[in-house]
Amino acid sequence: MRWLRRIALLVLALLAAVHVVCSAALILLRWYNPPTTAVQAQRRIESWLAGEQYTKRSVFLPLNRIPLDLQHAVVAAEDGRFYQHHGIDWLELRKVANQDLEKRRVGRGASTITQQLVKNLFFGTYRSGVRKLLEFTLAPLAELILSKQRILELYLNLIEWGPGVYGAEAAARYHYGIPAGKVGREAAARLAAVIPAPRTRRPARMDSYSAEILARMARMGW
Repeated sequence: MRWLRRIALLVLALLAAVHVVCSAALILLRWYNPPTTAVQAQRRIESWLAGEQYTKRSVFLPLNRIPLDLQHAVVAAEDGRFYQHHGIDWLELRKVANQDLEKRRVGRGASTITQQLVKNLFFGTYRSGVRKLLEFTLAPLAELILSKQRILELYLNLIEWGPGVYGAEAAARYHYGIPAGKVGREAAARLAAVIPAPRTRRPARMDSYSAEILARMARMGW
């Protein structure tokens, strides 16, 4: 029992240390753009282990240089209540939990843009209960430290949009051969449709889901 108590205390101490480091990083992100993320480092290591060539494409754009259509498409696709919640969307969580109970299985998640940003920045894509716990506690903290606009700016510039492709500018150039500033409404919806599986999906194949995203945008007044 004594050893179990010591192990438990050590684990709690490690979790607390990770929380402190991530909190300090979030404060710095108010003014500085991160040079890399946990997901980007993970992809580089995975490519190295597989003996594959890795090329990173990433250009950081201020939010005011990313078209509103693309901002709206991503919010409509990934987190429709982004501007209403404070990091955790409790209404969506309750809806998903009820659906899982009805189907008697664990289905889709209900991660907000803020939670996804925390995951991308600090933890990578590997699933674990510890990661979800940290993500769940850090997301509200991120909302306290960063503005909604800054969270969206970081998200749009850091998320994965293809093999080695990170951010809206790199995504627009990789998938369409144009700068992000020239992305129109239809292309924006197709790019947003790629986000859940960025290494396998392609905008040209996203006819059905992009149409759904456009419909959501219209319902939201965009």
